[in-house]
Amino acid sequence: AMDQARSAISQIFNSEPHSYTRFNLPDNMEGDTSQVEMIQSSDMNEEVGENGDEDHLSHKSNHKPHVAQNFECTTKNLCFMAATIVFTFVIGYLTGYLVHKNKDLNCSCAPSEDDVTHQTGAVPFMDWDDVKKLLGDKLNTSNLEIALSQLSSSNHRAGSPGDEDLGNKVITKFKEYGMKTWTDEYFVKVQDPPASGYNRIVFKNGPEEHPTGFLSYSASGTARGAVLYARYGQEEDLKQLKDMNIDMNGRVMLVRAGRISFAEKVASAAKVNASAVLIYPDPIDYPIGNDTSLFGHVHMGSGDPYTPGFPSFNYTQFPPVQSSGLPNILAQTITTGMGTKILRQLGGRAQPDGWEGINRLGDESDVITVEVNNVHTEKRINNVFGVIKGFVDADRYVVIGAQRDAWGPGFAASTVGTSVLVELARSISDMVENDGFKPRRSIVFASWSAGEYGSVGATEWLEVRSVVHVNTRQDGFKVAASPLLHSLIQNTLKELTTNSTNIPAALLEPLRMDSAAYPFLAFSGIPSVAFRFNSGSSDYPYFGTTLDTQQNLNSITASQVPQLAVRAASCRSHSAELQPQLLPKTLTGQWLVMASGSYNRVSSILTADIQNSDLENMETCRMINDRVMTVERNFLSPYVSPIDSPFRHILLGSGPHTLKALSSDLDALKTASPEANAELFRNKLAQVTWTIQACANSLAGDIWSLDNEF
Repeated sequence: AMDQARSAISQIFNSEPHSYTRFNLPDNMEGDTSQVEMIQSSDMNEEVGENGDEDHLSHKSNHKPHVAQNFECTTKNLCFMAATIVFTFVIGYLTGYLVHKNKDLNCSCAPSEDDVTHQTGAVPFMDWDDVKKLLGDKLNTSNLEIALSQLSSSNHRAGSPGDEDLGNKVITKFKEYGMKTWTDEYFVKVQDPPASGYNRIVFKNGPEEHPTGFLSYSASGTARGAVLYARYGQEEDLKQLKDMNIDMNGRVMLVRAGRISFAEKVASAAKVNASAVLIYPDPIDYPIGNDTSLFGHVHMGSGDPYTPGFPSFNYTQFPPVQSSGLPNILAQTITTGMGTKILRQLGGRAQPDGWEGINRLGDESDVITVEVNNVHTEKRINNVFGVIKGFVDADRYVVIGAQRDAWGPGFAASTVGTSVLVELARSISDMVENDGFKPRRSIVFASWSAGEYGSVGATEWLEVRSVVHVNTRQDGFKVAASPLLHSLIQNTLKELTTNSTNIPAALLEPLRMDSAAYPFLAFSGIPSVAFRFNSGSSDYPYFGTTLDTQQNLNSITASQVPQLAVRAASCRSHSAELQPQLLPKTLTGQWLVMASGSYNRVSSILTADIQNSDLENMETCRMINDRVMTVERNFLSPYVSPIDSPFRHILLGSGPHTLKALSSDLDALKTASPEANAELFRNKLAQVTWTIQACANSLAGDIWSLDNEF
C-alpha cells in the first residue's frame, strides 16, 4: 500500500504537463510558513534565508581509477554534466515550471504575461528553448578552467586561514556579479588529531605505529583486544560472524573502507560490544598506495554534535548535552600497509563464503592495542551567501550550495563544486543583467564550511531554517533522492537532448547516509536530492585523503574535467524509476495496514484533485503543492527527540523508531529472542501507525477531508 501511495505522489510531478513543485520553508523544524525550492552542488560534494526578499534576509555583512576513452565517460565531462543538470533544475524552478515533453508549453501554474507585467513590471518568462540556448552560451569550458585555477587551494581545512581566504574569494566573486552578499558565522566544536603526541597501534609484540589519519568524534582512550576481521563492517557482515557463533564482545574490529560510511561501521561494531574499530583502505577498493592516510568522522548524525538541534552561535548558552550519535568506542583509520600487515598475520577460522580474498578472521591470540588521543577544538566557520532577488515570488527560493573545505587539496571534494557554484552564479547573474532573464523566485548561492566533519556548516544553518536540498558529487553519474522527487529528476534529465549512448541505465540509487543530502531528509523531513558520481563500479578513491589533487583527478579523467558542462547539454537519461520498498512486508498488523490504506486513499484523492483543478489558478497550485510537500516532514517521528535520534524519518532514517527497526523487533519476537520485548514492540507499532496516519491526514488537506474510518 505504501508503494502504491508513494507512486501516486510521484505521479503528481509527471501526470500533467502543466504541474510544478513548491516546497514549504518552516519557521522552525516543524513549522509551516514560507516555502522554498533548493538546489545543492557539493563535494563534486554538499541551504538559506528567512525570506527571499532581500530586505528580510538576515546577514552580518556585506573510485577505482578509470581512464575514459570518450567524452561521455570522463569525470571531466561528468563534472559539467552536474553543472548543467543543477542549472536545469534551477531554471525549471525559477521559471515556475518543470521540464515537460511538450517544450512549447510553459507551466500553467505560472501567471499569465499580463498578470506578471501588471504585478511586477517584469518581462514575461522566457521560452524554455531560449533558456537552454543561453545556458550553452554562458557556461563554457574556458570560464570553468579559470574558476578551477583561481579557487584551487592546497590547504583549506574547515576553520583554517585557507578556508576563510577561499570564502572571501567566493564572496568577492558574488559582489563582482552584482549580488547582495552576507556571511553567517558559527562557533562549532570538532575533534582533531592530538596537537602534541599521536594516536598509536601495537599489534602483538610488533613495533608501535603512529597513523597520521584520524576519525573525528572517536571516543578517546586505550583499548586492548583480539583482532576480528569483519569485512566492510556492515550489519550483514556482522550477522554472518554471529551465525558462526563468533564472540565479538571486546574485539577490535578490522574493517575495509567503503560500502557504508565510517560512522555506520563504528555504530554497527558498538552494537555488538566491540572495543574499537580500525578502518583501512583495501587495495582492491582503493589503489592509493601503502602509506596514504584516510580522514573522516564517525558521528552518526550531522552538524555540531555538542549542540544537537541548536545552531552554534557565539556566546549562546545551551544545555550540557551531546548528540546520541557520538560513538562510545575507539575508532581509527590506518593505512593500506598497516591493514594488510595485520591481515597476513591473523589466525583463527576462515572467513565466510562470498567474502573477497582468503583471509582468516583472527583468534584470541591476535591481540592489538589501540590508543586514540584526539582533542576537542572550537572552530569559527563561515557560510557565505549571495542572492539574486526573484521578480514574482521573491519569498520563495532556489538555493544552490557547495562544500568549500577539505582535508587536503580537496580538488574533487570541494574545488570542483565551488567552481561550479561560482560559474552558475556568474552565468545566471549575466542572464539577468544582459539577456532579460527574469527569475520568478529568488536564487541564493551558498558556500558551506566544515562539510568534512559531517555537513556541519550546512546543518548549523539547517537548524535555523530548512529547505529542499540537492547535492552533487563526481565521477560516474548517480542520483539518490526522496521518492517524491524521482519523477521530477527524470523529467529534468530527459529534457537534455543528446547523441550520447553511454549514460548508465542504473541512474537512481538509495540515498546514502554519508551524503550531504541525507540529514535534510532524515533530520528535517525535507525532500532531498543527491547527485553523486563514481568511477566505474566504485567511488573516486582519493576522497578523504590528501591525494585528492588536480593531478590525480586528471589522471583518472584523461584531463577532461572542464569539458563536462559543455558536453552535458547533449546528455540524455536512460534510467528507470527506482521503486524502493518503503514498508517491510513482515509488518502485517491491522493497525498499520489500515493507516497505510488511509495514506493510499488520500494519495489517490490528491491525484484526482490535481487532475480536476484549475491549474491556471496560482492559489490553487500553491494549496496543492503545500499538501504534497508536507509528506516527508510528517514522516518524522514525533515520539523521539532529535537529540536522541537525529534522523527521525521512519522510512529512511535510523534508530529504534524506524520501520526497519520495527521489522527487526518483530523478527526477534518470532524467534523468541532474549532481546524481544512484546510490550515495547506494541508501543513502537502504535507510534509508527499514528505517524503514518498523521501523514495521511496532512495530505488530505482540509479538516473535513480527513479519513476518520481508522
